[in-house]
Amino acid sequence: MFKSKGLGLFVLACFLNIIFIANGVARSIYQKNEPVKAGTTYYVNSNNGNDQNNGTSKSSAWKSLEKVNSLNFKPGDKILFRAGTNYVGQLAMHGSGNAGDLIVISKYGKGKLPHIEGKGDYLETVFLKNVQYLDVQNLEISNKGTIRKARRAGVRLVVDNFGTAHHIHLTHLFVHDVNGSNVKSKGGGTGITWSCRGDSVKSRFDELLIAHNHLVRTDRNGITGSSRFDSRSNWFPSLQVVIRNNLMENIGGDGIVPIGCDGALIEYNVIHGARRRAQDFAAGIWPWSCDNTIVQYNEVSGMKGYRDGMGFDSDWNCRNTIIQYNYSHDNDGGFLLICDNGASPKSFNAGNVGTIVRYNISQNDGDGSRIIQMAGPVTNTQIYNNTIYVGKSVNTHLALFNSWNGWSKDTHFYNNIFYAEGKTGFVYQSGARKDNGQYVTSLGFGKSTGNLFSHNIYFGKVLNYPDKTQNMIENPKLRKPGSGKDGRNSLKGYRLKRHSPARNNGQVIVSNGGKNFWGKPLSPDKAPDIGAD
Repeated sequence: MFKSKGLGLFVLACFLNIIFIANGVARSIYQKNEPVKAGTTYYVNSNNGNDQNNGTSKSSAWKSLEKVNSLNFKPGDKILFRAGTNYVGQLAMHGSGNAGDLIVISKYGKGKLPHIEGKGDYLETVFLKNVQYLDVQNLEISNKGTIRKARRAGVRLVVDNFGTAHHIHLTHLFVHDVNGSNVKSKGGGTGITWSCRGDSVKSRFDELLIAHNHLVRTDRNGITGSSRFDSRSNWFPSLQVVIRNNLMENIGGDGIVPIGCDGALIEYNVIHGARRRAQDFAAGIWPWSCDNTIVQYNEVSGMKGYRDGMGFDSDWNCRNTIIQYNYSHDNDGGFLLICDNGASPKSFNAGNVGTIVRYNISQNDGDGSRIIQMAGPVTNTQIYNNTIYVGKSVNTHLALFNSWNGWSKDTHFYNNIFYAEGKTGFVYQSGARKDNGQYVTSLGFGKSTGNLFSHNIYFGKVLNYPDKTQNMIENPKLRKPGSGKDGRNSLKGYRLKRHSPARNNGQVIVSNGGKNFWGKPLSPDKAPDIGAD
């Protein structure tokens, strides 16, 4: 009996011990999945702070940028600037967070964004080098000097011999009045820019988000990148670069230009007016030396001049670019450029291969120039289900083909609506380009090869038709063409009327993107409507 009782107590003890151990393991797992947050919140107030304070409360805030720049911050730290305050100088924060504990730079209190003014005394107002796991938000940033200076910027991110920098988010910034050079060859200037450098260690960004920012009067450019690793023989692209929901107004040259990226996503941005002061080549949104870029749901208008001057561009050393669901209007240089420099060596340049342009609306683009331009030896381009409208007072060409050390090959136009109230046609460059960037042209396609036009609708004053047998020449019966204004929500006039000949008469495209301009699902095996609808 004693033995049985002892055995029972032993079993009970073992059972309780197992429960205790199990609970300990469970607790340990829970704690591992929910890391303890670390870090200190620091406050900066230029009105009544003091750099001798510890900075850890609103009542003991620091005063200056110099104090912030002198420290090395740790994961989980926050540096908060008092709303409505002003700082002259450069913010050059040091230190990185980690995946569980970001460093955050932002504002506290109610009122206007805290304003950091570079005054042109620094090459960049906010300078962040070799840092990661960082969020910068809710700041006003300017950098206007007494004279223009090449490479001047509002915000500059740099990774140099660093490797891969993870998670940097720039959001809700107001960047304005950055007077860099408006000459690209002299270094230009930028509102927000990033740079990948390194002689011994290849460097890049992974998860770079630039979103919900407002840029005004940034010269030469709005949002751009650069990389020493964009050559195909030295390829180390940045990953997960997202440029989203930015408003850009009165930009000197280029709008948004990702460089040296794989899988960049550029969406829901609005550019009202760019290439306002630059005299060299500039466009609205365009990847350069990038693979698998998606450019979608953007609006670009008011691009000035004919040295490019278009809303969208798939440029050279780019593969598999998709430009879809965008609205382009009133751009001097047109809607679209697809180009490649045939003289660039293959060790650097993969060419321009596999661009897809679909479900876009272009209204009154290219007055005095062209709407679509195919420049150089670009290959395997698909342009389908777009709606192109040319008003009565617009004198332009539907498409221009020209050589850039070679001609385009295998360009396919399917299911597009070309609606021309003004006189227009398909042309090629037949003479020297004019000083202002306009082309001397003749009707036709020049030495480009493999052009295929099928299931398109032409209506109006089109001077030459590529192929009448595979296309329709009649009114597509749009609800109210030409009625678009600023904003994608103004485009209901480009919906098809009930009895439009464009309905169910398009060519089937299996990998068709899955939906039209307005988000209506599309079947991969049934004839679609023609145009963006």
